[in-house]
Amino acid sequence: MHEKEAARAAVREFLTTRRARVTPADAGLPPQGARRRVKGLRREEVALLAGVSPEYYVRLERGRATGPSAGVVDAVAGVLRLDDDERAHLDRLLAALAPAARRRSRGHAKDLVTPGIRVLLDSLDHLPAMVFNGRFDILAVNTLGRALLAPMCDQPGQPNSARFLFLDEPRARNLFPEWERITADVVAMLRIEAGRHPDDPDLTELIGQLATRSTEFRTRWATNDVRVQRAGTKAFRHPLIGQVTLPYETLRIDAVSGQVLTVYTPRPGTPEADAMRLLASWNADNQRNDNRPAVIHGPIASSSAWADS
Repeated sequence: MHEKEAARAAVREFLTTRRARVTPADAGLPPQGARRRVKGLRREEVALLAGVSPEYYVRLERGRATGPSAGVVDAVAGVLRLDDDERAHLDRLLAALAPAARRRSRGHAKDLVTPGIRVLLDSLDHLPAMVFNGRFDILAVNTLGRALLAPMCDQPGQPNSARFLFLDEPRARNLFPEWERITADVVAMLRIEAGRHPDDPDLTELIGQLATRSTEFRTRWATNDVRVQRAGTKAFRHPLIGQVTLPYETLRIDAVSGQVLTVYTPRPGTPEADAMRLLASWNADNQRNDNRPAVIHGPIASSSAWADS
């Protein structure tokens, strides 16, 4: 598909799915009777509530409106009840339609992990940590992160979280007890990345692969939900320490656009911190036996703790 047509399709799909979520009752419109065939608001209803002509809203939803003003976009976002993440995503989709916004991907320089970040990962011997790019490729991981997430890190070639979650589903569900929530979050974040970089060939290839091979991914992708990456908690099931729920922080790496450092941060004195100490101790013994490096880059070997799990 031509780039501009792909950008228009992204706008159309996003606004259509947002419009379908809002009922006339939600919008304060009178009941329409049982003959109504549209799940949510009609286009003309959105136009009425936003104070624009129906013709203009149709052009906007089809990605053919010329330079919509911030006021118009604000009004439409209000009618469709977009949250902050969704509004920012809509702005990016509309900006991608402007001729000046069409840029080619600069390749994979942004996937290089800086020496400073590698030193930081090396120093975090008591906290699991890893670096992702926007496609959820795992660019670097420290030894404790690798011990915690070995099944995800031992994929052949470039490890990728989204690919593991959807294409290695049995192992992913075993590692992540909250698989449903995590996969919904990952797809929503991939949606944002697709809005930021619609011409990234590697992202396009990843999404195509997942959509072709995973019904679960296709179902979630079709919702057009968007969500930015923030701090939170994540549950893991590990053969050595059992099930543990860890808080995490996500830190954007200013030196390289698009990279995120994720660090799992159990508070000192908690059972979760004790579990990490146990895992770190076991991992240190393993490293002495195997002579493995502290920070792994590229393909990541499997961990013996998972051999019989």
